[in-house]
Amino acid sequence: MTDIGLTPFLILSAFLFACGVLCITTKRNAVGILMGVELVLNAANINFVAFARYVPSFRLEGQIFALMVIVLAAAEAAVALAIILNFYNNRGTIDVDRANELKG
Repeated sequence: MTDIGLTPFLILSAFLFACGVLCITTKRNAVGILMGVELVLNAANINFVAFARYVPSFRLEGQIFALMVIVLAAAEAAVALAIILNFYNNRGTIDVDRANELKG
């Protein structure tokens, strides 16, 4: 079995992170922004798992951090989708530019 090294994983992670940030900054609807946040979190997970594989002193911590990020992403998605659905029921749109009406 050939070992491909750490670099391809870091390149993939950087690409996913860039796609996520681009998605967050360009999308106007809330679901698109949530998809960008999930891409950024997945990029972090790839880094954690890759470093856990290639850095012996980080083996267990990388796996645990990746699991914590997955749990955090699930909780974030549940809360954000509940807020989006509530906003849609009240306003009839999920355009984030209209969310400034939520300010008190």
